[in-house]
Amino acid sequence: MKKKFLFISFIALFMLILATCGEKKAVEEESSTDTPKEESTNENGTRTIEYLGESYEVPEKVERIVVTGAMEAMEDMVVLDVHPVGAIAIGGKFPELYASVTDKAESIGEKIKPNFEKILELNPDVILGSTKFPEEVQSKLEKIAPTILVSHISTNWESNLNLLAELTGKQADAEKILSTYKADIEAAKSTLTEKLQDQKVAAIRIRGGQAYVYPKEVFLNAVLYGELGLAVPNEVAKAKSQEAISVEQLADMNPDYLFVQFSTDENADAPNALEDFKKNPIIQNITAFKNDQVFVNVLDPLMEGGPAYSRIKFLEAIQQNLVK
Repeated sequence: MKKKFLFISFIALFMLILATCGEKKAVEEESSTDTPKEESTNENGTRTIEYLGESYEVPEKVERIVVTGAMEAMEDMVVLDVHPVGAIAIGGKFPELYASVTDKAESIGEKIKPNFEKILELNPDVILGSTKFPEEVQSKLEKIAPTILVSHISTNWESNLNLLAELTGKQADAEKILSTYKADIEAAKSTLTEKLQDQKVAAIRIRGGQAYVYPKEVFLNAVLYGELGLAVPNEVAKAKSQEAISVEQLADMNPDYLFVQFSTDENADAPNALEDFKKNPIIQNITAFKNDQVFVNVLDPLMEGGPAYSRIKFLEAIQQNLVK
């Protein structure tokens, strides 16, 4: 009987040891599963972010950003209040448009002419370039610091804003900006749908003394037609890219409301182009001109039209001029 009791006790002790070992192994396995995730993020002080289907390895903490070529990124910096250490100059100086965020920045060259030596000197954590850059420019930038080419396609505007927000830890700010803008669009749409029924609204840009129209998803058109749902004029619907439009073609379009963007920098060889355009007898017979519904430079002429900042400001202009 005593031997039987000892045998049962031995079996119970053995089962207890097995259970304890099993629990310890489970804890160790769970620990071994979690640890690499943390180490993979911080092992070399970097993190991986996703942008438009591509992965980029950037420092865990991004503090020094240089922007070159990407005017879209400069506009996003204004919206998110991000101050780069290096920024784009226009005509040798920072435009007033970006004054709120260039207080600590140094010029890294003109829009399409980056100064690689200066960028290297600034020791950036990340460089934001432009998808307009040729491969050789991108290659030179990547040798200096992690480089992300910011899309110049206006339909990628939300991704662009969220990219900068993720780099700088301002995701909550970006989310608030986007939600507020979309709510404002819906409010404006409900007002404009009835008011502008059967009305034509168009936007043109004068460059080199010539008027241009853009496809329906480009420039200011993205807000007018894509977000507010206004009727797309045939001349805009047919445009495949930036396309010249003659005064006769504009007269045939005959918009009821017309937004005109004009920059002296883009018309250096034709400084009187805007005044000549407005004085043209054919233009003066357009409904928008006859009814005093032409709006010149409601946005800073340097604004791209597609980024969040452009959209917010353009919507404000629409509400001030069309929602009356």
